Amino acid sequence: MRVHHVRAKQVAAAAVAALTGLALAAGTVPAAADPAGEVPGGVVAATEAPAAAVPAGTSPDAAGALSAGSADAPYVLDDGATAPVYDYAGAIRESVNVIAPDLDGDGDAEEIRADIIRPAELDGVAEVPVVMDASPYYACCGRGNESELKQYDAAGDPALFPLYYDNWFVPRGYAYVAVDMAGTGWSTGCTDHGGPSDVLSVKAVVDWLNGNATAVDPRTGDPVVADWTTGKTGMIGKSYDGTLANGVAATGVEGLETIVPIGAISSWYDYDRAQGLPFSASYPRFLMGYVAGGRHVATDCSAITEALNTAGDDASGAHNAFWDERDYRSGSLFDASRVTASVFVVHGAQDTNVDTPNFSRWWTALGEHGVQRKLWLTRLGHVDPFDSDRAEWVDTLHRWFDHELLGVDNGITDEPAVRVEVAPNEVVTSDTWPVTDRTARLRPRADGNLALGARGRAADAGWVNAPNQTFNTALTAGANPNRLLFRTGTLTDDLRLSGAASVTTTVTHGASTGQITVGLVDYGVMDRVLTGGEGATTLGTESCYGESAGVDDACYRDVVRNIGSTELQVLGRGWARLDGAGTHTVTVEMQTNDLVVPAGHQLGLVVMGTDRGATVTVDRAATQYSIDLGSTALNLPVSGPMTSFTPGHSLVPDAADVTRSALLPEARVVVPR
Repeated sequence: MRVHHVRAKQVAAAAVAALTGLALAAGTVPAAADPAGEVPGGVVAATEAPAAAVPAGTSPDAAGALSAGSADAPYVLDDGATAPVYDYAGAIRESVNVIAPDLDGDGDAEEIRADIIRPAELDGVAEVPVVMDASPYYACCGRGNESELKQYDAAGDPALFPLYYDNWFVPRGYAYVAVDMAGTGWSTGCTDHGGPSDVLSVKAVVDWLNGNATAVDPRTGDPVVADWTTGKTGMIGKSYDGTLANGVAATGVEGLETIVPIGAISSWYDYDRAQGLPFSASYPRFLMGYVAGGRHVATDCSAITEALNTAGDDASGAHNAFWDERDYRSGSLFDASRVTASVFVVHGAQDTNVDTPNFSRWWTALGEHGVQRKLWLTRLGHVDPFDSDRAEWVDTLHRWFDHELLGVDNGITDEPAVRVEVAPNEVVTSDTWPVTDRTARLRPRADGNLALGARGRAADAGWVNAPNQTFNTALTAGANPNRLLFRTGTLTDDLRLSGAASVTTTVTHGASTGQITVGLVDYGVMDRVLTGGEGATTLGTESCYGESAGVDDACYRDVVRNIGSTELQVLGRGWARLDGAGTHTVTVEMQTNDLVVPAGHQLGLVVMGTDRGATVTVDRAATQYSIDLGSTALNLPVSGPMTSFTPGHSLVPDAADVTRSALLPEARVVVPR
């Protein structure tokens, strides 16, 4: 294992050039290291790259047509993108333990495991940028659609890096670094539910790469210097991994040039609860224990786990100091104003794991602080675009990292910044997001209609709370005393909803602690991305992206959208706690969405109390609730004509006529994976 890189880069490069005449110039393929070419001072002499250095799949005359950069950035371009000219099988694979501050309070500095793979041909010759995926899941649960875990060979060196990032980017002149978050894998310390330990443990690795932290060989304890890197890092990852990228970016750490958070959390309060209502009880305790499973460094974190679980305060549901420390948008420790990295946000509009406000509020906060942004929004759930749109995604990500980490002028920032799938496989682009002309206000009427117009006359409409009722049972036709259902007439034009709908209302109840649920539904038969399986189906076939070697192959099972005809689609829900009996004026914000509701459909508004399985139940009684229709409005961020509706017959189906795949997933404990 080669981990001690203490030679001076400039001296090494000069020595190689003098001894071999190597010049990394246009039309020259970077040299491969000659194992027998050791020279005094530990410099590895380089020779011209043999034909085998160009991986399979490169055209026969590609090497002569490729254009390389300077000695400081010896990438090779093919049609404007970095080409796979470095040998993946012969790449350097190594592990270091980066020294981080004492994050668990035991008096000892933490050691954070970073597993590294990088081109051997450039060792001691030129510096490379880093693609990094920091995760809590490398030992407990796996990464990606196939739940890959890290694997090590008999000597203890990294043998399998989960996901395709190493296979794709290392042959193109990047290093790839896979980091075990504190309290997981081979790292010391304890997890802390997205708080300072989680974030600062990963930040320490970015600091080591930029020269502001230290690391040691995990076997010998000898110092290790990251003199092989430019110090420029791009972080990427789905879910918890992307969440860590958000958090580290919100520290303003030097050297973090870009992040690509996929289905990621930007506020742990928004992940765990909504307007005072937890989605489940004692979730911090559950998740901290879950991600620590399989760790290789025995540590008793029980006291920390219990203290943090208590600090979360399920009883009140309040956004207190605990949650403020875990807010990367405007928190007490991390906030968007510190972000200097560019941010490429990716999310599924039907994600019910990491709810969509996590991406939309992060996007807005970044824009307020002038951060360079790019956005992909798909119609799937908690799905990586590598699985849903593989070819287009890898090409886009490749060009993004080339531009942000290597400075390749490939025009990607001149393209539309936003890509949104507004219907199955129907993509539109724009320069800004959300795309709205105005906020349309619809008013519920006593006759059950939902109509455009000015504020109506004061009138009460009520329901009886049903502690066991789910939203799925409240959105269908028929008499139901446990909810209110209002619907529009038929849309005369296609309507694009872009952003977060909300309901402003005055609600009265008699419970000591009440709760309200609102939801927006699109009624009308059409083909949609279904809710089951996050809207995706894994096939038995594979496709390969990158180079393979040993147990680490670049081939992954193909995935397709799960599309089918349904009678309705839930466009968003929102929930709010109502402390104290009496009358409350409240605005309930729903989940963010962006899609086209076709002409001929109808919109429905559901209002109810308990939404069993979606949040904890704080009102377990058959409490009488009512809203004042005159002060109630459904606020829709829209683009397109919406001046009137035709009457039409109701499109709200009976429960027996609803396809199960149209309904929301059944309640379950979710983890940000």
